Amino acid sequence: MSQVDYTKMSDAELKQYFLKHRGNKSAFQAYLDRINQRPLRVIASPDDPDFDQKVQAAIQEKLNAAKIDSNLKANVVLEAPDDNVVDNG
Repeated sequence: MSQVDYTKMSDAELKQYFLKHRGNKSAFQAYLDRINQRPLRVIASPDDPDFDQKVQAAIQEKLNAAKIDSNLKANVVLEAPDDNVVDNG
């Protein structure tokens, strides 16, 4: 069996691969290693007077990004190349 090169996968591709192959411990570990390399984003400190607004804005940003990603995937259109058009006239 050939070895899968997780380093050549994007984050999204690696996540999808891991979700489709849940029993693959090396894929799971590669995914965990990758997400743990990301710097942590601090939205607001608990004593920030705008804490609630900043958290709500961050949540809305994530929801909007997920919606855009979902719409892009849903709008993929497969078109036949022009050389496959048959003219019966």
